[in-house]
Amino acid sequence: MNGQVNLPFIPEKITVHLGPPDSDAENVTVSFVDYIKNVASSEIYPTWPENALRANILAQISFALNRIYTEYYRSRGYSFDITNSTAIDQSFTYGRDIFENISVIVDDIFDTYIRRDGAVEPLFALYCDGQNTFCNGLRQWETVSLANQGLGAFDILTRFYGRDIGLVPDAPIQGATESFPGRTLSVGSSGNDVKLIQTRLNRISKNYPAIPKIALIDGIYATDTEDAVRSFEQIFALPQTGTVDRSVWYAIARIYAGVKRLSDLNSEGIPPEDITDLFAQELSLGYTGRGASDLQYFLRFISEFNPAVEAPVIDGIFGEATQSAVQSFQREYGLPETGVVDLETWEALFSVYQGMLESLPEGYFSATTEPYPGFPVRLGSRGEEVRRIQQYLNLISEAYPQIPRLVEDGIFGTGTQAAVLAFQSLFGLTPDGTVALLTYNRIAETYRALAEGEDASAGQFPGGAGQ
Repeated sequence: MNGQVNLPFIPEKITVHLGPPDSDAENVTVSFVDYIKNVASSEIYPTWPENALRANILAQISFALNRIYTEYYRSRGYSFDITNSTAIDQSFTYGRDIFENISVIVDDIFDTYIRRDGAVEPLFALYCDGQNTFCNGLRQWETVSLANQGLGAFDILTRFYGRDIGLVPDAPIQGATESFPGRTLSVGSSGNDVKLIQTRLNRISKNYPAIPKIALIDGIYATDTEDAVRSFEQIFALPQTGTVDRSVWYAIARIYAGVKRLSDLNSEGIPPEDITDLFAQELSLGYTGRGASDLQYFLRFISEFNPAVEAPVIDGIFGEATQSAVQSFQREYGLPETGVVDLETWEALFSVYQGMLESLPEGYFSATTEPYPGFPVRLGSRGEEVRRIQQYLNLISEAYPQIPRLVEDGIFGTGTQAAVLAFQSLFGLTPDGTVALLTYNRIAETYRALAEGEDASAGQFPGGAGQ
């Protein structure tokens, strides 16, 4: 239910380390605009043609934004965004005078950056002077010659970075925020932050195949995501918790940037689909869909043990009754009574649900089936939840031979997926092979009916042996 804006933005401020990364030099925080004015005044000459100045300044903006967007230094545990070491970053002389014409140009274009076609991140716009040092990127003195030949700033940039670049103007300006969502992600967590971690781990696994692939990038932290995280932690010598706290989040960010070469002129790039949000930021009045059904289910379950929490109908529609139930939950558990399911409310809801499940004595559910575990189970999942589903499906398959028999090993492999797909097709459910709330409850209901001796009679269940 959460999510973070993953598109690049112009930070209001930037923190510069006045020396090499590991030196004990001072950190200074200045506005991003003032930083670029300082870099430009330190790196290039104000007497150069305007289009040469603009091309260089666009490269300097993109270079700095790449460092910020990839959290190059922050993900390594540093408390700054960039250094002023010209061996690795850009020249910055704290307190220096700024040239007036450079100041005017920066004010005009500070919210514009370069990116490759099909990529999201600001280009790591490598550059050098082209006289004393040489590189594969922009050569500063050559920009003067090209500007004198009548080339515009963008055409100058394409000479060095290729024709497959574009300029992104009017980028949003916001206060710099770290990407870590502020909560530890674990089994049961959901949202766009989980989706981002799944995407990154799957890409990292190409270089580190010991990390198992997550079969479905859906923003649901199930056991397959836990397995991938645990393998990542083992490979990179981190405590093997299977959860993503701040240190693991930034370790994943750092390795992901490394395997994709994001701080490289010829980066693999981040395609837009990798940062596309799957989840609404909040659930509120009028919302429809699976998120609303899950919410209603959790509220109804909690209400069985805490009558102060109202029990809405499970219809997948966030109507006034659901809003009232949310407010009753928020009131009972000390949250602001907004009637809106934000991240704080969703996490509290799931925590209460899980706590109630774990506190119930063994054998409490005499009706032969356990309640929904709270998260979807799918290809790659493993554990008691999977074994239970396999057990339920095996009994159901005795009445519905279209469903293949399974080994009850607690591993959701392709055989279990095939059985789930067969069940979904027989019972008119969306055949996606994932056991989410609706499918789980339908499997449990069918299992319960059969286990209690209510054998399928003609027409009772679709596709049954009696038909």
